[in-house]
Amino acid sequence: MDFSKKFQNKVNCICNVDVIFEIIDDIECDWGAHTVIQCPNCEELFSIDIQCPAFQSISKLIENNPELYSEKEKSNYLSNSHP
Repeated sequence: MDFSKKFQNKVNCICNVDVIFEIIDDIECDWGAHTVIQCPNCEELFSIDIQCPAFQSISKLIENNPELYSEKEKSNYLSNSHP
């Protein structure tokens, strides 16, 4: 599923600013490659495909934007996370 389309509109970041996130494909971590987004204001990185300890969790963005991911998308994100 292409989650990056969700971030082409303004989203309220954890820095409490509505931003259009920069999308960065194929950032490596110890367990593989991810698609991440970066806030242009606070520059925090969030993995949007699966939860990874190298980046902030999308769950933090969902707190401010409950409609961002469906329940199924949230479940898949968390169930496929790295150790």
